[in-house]
This record gives sequence, structure tokens and C-alpha cells, in this order.
Amino acid sequence: MTEGSGAHVFRFEAIEGGPLPLSDFAGKAVLVVNTASQCGFTRQYAGLQDLWEGYRARGLVVLGVPSNDFGGQEPGTEAQIKEFCEVNFDVDFPMTAKVHVRGGAAHPFYAWAADTLGAEAAPRWNFHKYLVAPDGRLVAWFPTRTEPDDPGLKAAIEAALP
Repeated sequence: MTEGSGAHVFRFEAIEGGPLPLSDFAGKAVLVVNTASQCGFTRQYAGLQDLWEGYRARGLVVLGVPSNDFGGQEPGTEAQIKEFCEVNFDVDFPMTAKVHVRGGAAHPFYAWAADTLGAEAAPRWNFHKYLVAPDGRLVAWFPTRTEPDDPGLKAAIEAALP
């Protein structure tokens, strides 16, 4: 936990190592996405990269959160995950170290998100998306099948931009 409010009190570890506090993104909208490299939805990395490239100058951060919670589809190390994302999808948005996103071992951000938005908003598979407002409030969630170019997702991002 770190200083701040809402989502900004939580911290992850960066995929490269070292702290990655969400308070670093205060004042920006953040799309938090639990990811996996061996999933049928892995191709969403390309769309997430497009969102990052299209909106980062306007204040959006895409944050990839690798997790092996669903079907063992993220078995690699942080170094392997980072390389896979860079080589296959040119990903350069920030990513965290691998964490649990559900159950008793869920990362505190994910436990808070489920408590805040209700159990129906908890991840049920890889590529579940939470949208955090610039002030740290959770403003929306989108299930796995919501593609990064979905008009509803883009409208929510537009509304959340600083």
C-alpha cells in the first residue's frame, strides 16, 4: 500500500523488478488488464498496445497484469512474459510482475476491486479490464470478451480521461 486514495493506495511490482505504485498514475486514467500469454484472447495484446499508443498522450495508462490463475495460461517467468509481449505484440505499456487476481491469494488491488464493484465484476478469465479514473475511483469494468477496440470501452476511456 502507498499514499493516495482509491486504487492509488495499491502497489504492484514492475515486471522488470522494483515497485510500481498505482499512485504513480494519479491524474491519469488507467486500464488495468489481467493478461496471459497462452490464452485464446492473447491477441488482445495488440489492441491494448493500440489503445496505449492512441490515448497515452491524452492521459491513459494501460497496465498489463500477468496472472496464471485461469487454465495455467501464464506459466512463464517475468522475463519470459516481457520478452513474449515485446517480440510478438511490440508491447511497451507498463506491466506488473505475475500475481493472483482471484481467490484468497488475490493481489490486494483485485480484492478491493471485487469488494468495491461486487463479485460479478471480479475477473472470470484472462483479459478482464478495470478502468480507474484519474482520482483513483473504479469507474467501469469489462469482461474478457470486450475487445480493446470495443466502442463502449473506448467511450468509457474517453469519459475517464483527465
